[in-house]
Order: sequence, then structure tokens, then C-alpha cells
Amino acid sequence: MAGKVKEQAVVVKNEALEDDIYSLWIRQEKIVNEAKAGQFISFFSKDGSKLLPRPISICEIDREQGMVRVVFRVVGFGTEEFSRLQAGDTVQVMGPLGNGFTKEGNKAILIGGGIGIPPMLELAKSLSIEKSIVLGYRTDDLFLKEEFEPHGTVYVSTEDGTAGTKGNVIDAIKEHAIDGDIIFACGPTPMLKGIKAYAMEHGITAQLSLEEKMACGIGACLACVCKSKEKDHHTNVNNKRICKDGPVFYAEEIDAF
Repeated sequence: MAGKVKEQAVVVKNEALEDDIYSLWIRQEKIVNEAKAGQFISFFSKDGSKLLPRPISICEIDREQGMVRVVFRVVGFGTEEFSRLQAGDTVQVMGPLGNGFTKEGNKAILIGGGIGIPPMLELAKSLSIEKSIVLGYRTDDLFLKEEFEPHGTVYVSTEDGTAGTKGNVIDAIKEHAIDGDIIFACGPTPMLKGIKAYAMEHGITAQLSLEEKMACGIGACLACVCKSKEKDHHTNVNNKRICKDGPVFYAEEIDAF
């Protein structure tokens, strides 16, 4: 990623999906041409005192229109600023960054939890195999659910039981006896830990997209690391840089996260 530099993107559309979740389409030719499911884009604030970018996962890639979409939750100053962008505005970005999902298998289980749901949409669109899609929400604000439905059989879990299976995504998998030979997942760390355990117990290959706070986004600062089975050639210790080596890893690569 040494060659990655800031680029100017033009906002095509920005809209609220829920009270604190926004869908942002930008036009940036370089990113669109290179991007793949599972990668992310770093967005830079116009406030000069805010030097570090905000990493946001790619939700969709529209190569015909030359656009890429991100869906994000407002959690602080940076994302609040991006939520106010309007069509025609410009924003500084860098990307695509990180390593995305590797397409494989014959029967896939795609799992997204919370704000880990958006990165699974482009993968669902691009995989040409049988797919079961399991989406985990806190309550019945089922953002993006309808957009997944043309691309596979969709199952839902909610923590409060207001829609689908009451519980988590593993509960939904068990309730509906969902099976497959490959799992692709993105979501909060407790969810990913559970998926790793489930995959190992059932002998299923799993690719996990880890969520972590990042600083530089290109692997230089070592702010986002996870414990790995193998030593990292950059640091000579047992860790991986989530922004550079990931964010997608095979479950067996990760010792603790």
C-alpha cells in the first residue's frame, strides 16, 4: 500500500438509512477500478486539526457508473461530518485499502452483524455460488435487508427478538439448520469469536473481516494488530496488522482478537 495517496472524490448521493446510519455514494475512478469486496476506504476530515482518517468498509461497487458506496454509523466527529455531505461536495479519500475476501467454496454462509452488515453486500452480489445470508441486528431496524434478498436466502436475528430469530447469528444458523462449506463474516469481535469456534467445531473454512480502530490505515503505525499464529515479517512478533494484512483473515490465522 506504499503507493496509496489521497484522492479527491465527488459525492453522488448521501442519505440516512436509520437515525444514525448513512449510505454514501462517491465517484472516484481509481478506487472503483481497483476495489473488491472486503476492502475499505479512508476518509479525511476537512478540519485540519483532525489528521487521522476514518476507515469505512466498501458496501457496493458500481463499475458501470464509476461509483462506490459506503454505509456507516455516526459515532464521532468524523462520521458526523461525513453524514452532512451533499451531492456535489468533495471529500479526500485514500483507497482501496486492505485485503478483501477470497472467493471460494461451493455453498457459502455470509454473516454480517451490526455495522458489519454493509461489507457483505458487495460480496453477496459478486459470489456466483449458492448463498445463505445471515444478518444480525439489535432490534427490528433491518437496514439493507431488502438489498440482500435478490442475492441469496436471507435469515435475520435480533437481540430483542423483534424480528427473525431471537438471539445472535449463530442462534439463527442453528434454528434454520443452515449449512455450507465456507463462511464469510464481518461484525463485532464477540460475534467473530463465536463464528470462529463454530467453524472449527464443524470443520468449515471461515474468512473473518475484523473490526478495529485504525490510525494510518496503511500498516505503518501498528495501532491495529491482532494476535496471529505466525510471526509478522514486519515486527517479528506474533501479530498481524488489521489494516494492511487484513481486515480479512482466515479464522485459523488468528490466535486471539
